[in-house]
Amino acid sequence: MELSILNIKGEDTGRIVSLNDTIFGIEPNDHAIYLDVKQYLANQRQGTHSSKGRSQLTGSTRKLGKQKGSGGARPGDIKSGVRVGGGRMFGPTPRDYSFKLNKKVKQLARKSALSYKAIANQIFIVESLKFETPKTKDFVALTNSLQVADKKPLIILEDVNKNVYLSARNLSSAKVVTVSELSTYIVLDAKAIVITEEAVVALEQIFKA
Repeated sequence: MELSILNIKGEDTGRIVSLNDTIFGIEPNDHAIYLDVKQYLANQRQGTHSSKGRSQLTGSTRKLGKQKGSGGARPGDIKSGVRVGGGRMFGPTPRDYSFKLNKKVKQLARKSALSYKAIANQIFIVESLKFETPKTKDFVALTNSLQVADKKPLIILEDVNKNVYLSARNLSSAKVVTVSELSTYIVLDAKAIVITEEAVVALEQIFKA
């Protein structure tokens, strides 16, 4: 797949980059995407939810009624889960929601997500992004020039660029990540993927590893 390289003003530079078909042109695997997104969302959960059972409550142990003659069931203690103020039955307890996913499955999921974006023509290649100072105004101008401002743009850089990151931080709809931070979830969540030339090369190196 070949795409034109744009400058930060959204103009065609006249140069073309060839995207690796083993990354951007595979048959997407929906099940791999499901597993990777499921793991990503599971890792976001703190798992600190907790409730108290009857054994964890402080309360009287007195007998609430006589053993026989009431015509009903023998009453339990006041901490019973069927009573108001009693312990919670089968309530949530702290747990870890994370689970293991094989590296090859994760790579297949990322490739599938990028291939979906390539099929939908939602990938844009730009020259190196270099902001002299962190300015949200400059970042907004960039997204407007590329006509992706209203498409939840995801900017993929080859390495950490503090000025670009800080320029986008105030925009809730935009996200800036490095190649190493890329995940299936954030790729699918964006409606436009903006990748620098250097990041394209870095992506190929990572997926070959």
